[in-house]
Amino acid sequence: MVSIGQALVTAGARVVVAAAADELQEADAIVVPGVGAALPAMVHLRDRGLLEPLADWVRAGRPFLGICLGCQLLFERSDEGDAEALGLLAGRTTGLVDAPTLPHIGWNTVELTRPHPLFDGIADGSHFYFVHSFAPLPADESIVLARTTHGRPFVSAVASGSLYGLQFHPEKSADAGRRLLVNFLRLVAAAKAGAGSGAAARGVGVA
Repeated sequence: MVSIGQALVTAGARVVVAAAADELQEADAIVVPGVGAALPAMVHLRDRGLLEPLADWVRAGRPFLGICLGCQLLFERSDEGDAEALGLLAGRTTGLVDAPTLPHIGWNTVELTRPHPLFDGIADGSHFYFVHSFAPLPADESIVLARTTHGRPFVSAVASGSLYGLQFHPEKSADAGRRLLVNFLRLVAAAKAGAGSGAAARGVGVA
């Protein structure tokens, strides 16, 4: 939570770490990071009254970024404890298959499946930092932005409208990660401008 907050500040955001839903009201975007397991994370979000506000935010088409476990929670269920997740995207989270080591920790390449503004200025095959044993398996192939190979290839980035998910940690990924967060803030600003609210969007709520 602290490292992604600091990375967003470095990228130009004003960050609020939300303990409750009302603390997200003034935000231009929401970021859900994640370290840990799916079921405790869902209990944590539920106990803070954030499940419905997060779903409403995404239904409204407002910018939302899930990182690592936060990306996995975007889907309907997780095989990690057979946990029900947020259900914002169709599909589930499954364990890495034929992985030479678990968890998958360290630098690995991210291979783009299609161009996207989130990866503007980032070379295809750039290295990002991973820490995980599970990855999303979307039901809709069209939302897949990138794959990474650790054993078999797995989905490492998704995008659907203003909803983005990253299986890697941009805040730990040096120059490529910093550029990605700057790109995310540009997308947030563009979304705010499109809503007629001006282009100086910088407020990010971290849930």
